[in-house]
Amino acid sequence: MKPFFDRVSMLRVLAALLIAASLPALADAAPRTTVLHVGSQALKVEIAASEAERNRGLMFRKSLPREEGMLFIFDDPGYYAMWMKNTLIPLSVAFVDREGVILNIADMAPQTLDSHLAAGPALYAIETNKGWFAAHHVQAGDKVTGLPRH
Repeated sequence: MKPFFDRVSMLRVLAALLIAASLPALADAAPRTTVLHVGSQALKVEIAASEAERNRGLMFRKSLPREEGMLFIFDDPGYYAMWMKNTLIPLSVAFVDREGVILNIADMAPQTLDSHLAAGPALYAIETNKGWFAAHHVQAGDKVTGLPRH
């Protein structure tokens, strides 16, 4: 009598089940995005909320669309610093407090280890293409709305 499943068939079924089981995880791996209003300007941002997402940031990317950026969400307010190791494009960063007020903005050169420090306890940082904040007349003291709460 021949078995219902031979070894190769069993392996194919097992592989299909593993792939099917991983599909929800693959969907979760897609970047989460939201739209913020920085001053009066809309900005689509990718969310970096986990330690791994924050550590990677915008490293190794060759470009960033004009009206897009990355929102870093920290676990607690603090004097965080950003640097540009393995980051290929020039960026600007705005540090933002718990209430959505921009504390300070810094321009950052690509592939440097220079630290750019928050001027006060920041809960968020927003990275954009270098000069985006200046081009949109956004400065320290301006408000960011649409920030995720935690």
